[in-house]
Amino acid sequence: MQTVIKKEVEMLVSDLVEKFGLKVFSGEEGLENEVNGGYVSDLLSDVMGNAAEGEVWITLQTHQNVMAIASLKDLAAVILVKGTEPEDDTLERSNEEGIPVLGTNLSTFEIAGKLYSFIS
Repeated sequence: MQTVIKKEVEMLVSDLVEKFGLKVFSGEEGLENEVNGGYVSDLLSDVMGNAAEGEVWITLQTHQNVMAIASLKDLAAVILVKGTEPEDDTLERSNEEGIPVLGTNLSTFEIAGKLYSFIS
């Protein structure tokens, strides 16, 4: 599954946290990262090949490889869906990289739709 969202106006990760009531697990120093769009995928190779710098990645993956990809692609943040929580090493890497890991109880479909509506 793949969805690409592009933004028209300047927005920060902190704006998404406030608007959608997202839980901030880690990477607080990156809350002022600019959001340029969104990308939805649970395949690491897909994100590595197709996500763009400054996008927010929506996924249910929780392991530290998520942060390796987020850092490689210079993503603005990662949103974990369906109440999933990141593993401890993911939290550690998020703090090191300054890339927030956020959480929601919403499904991938719901949060992607909300993000798209907010951005476009």
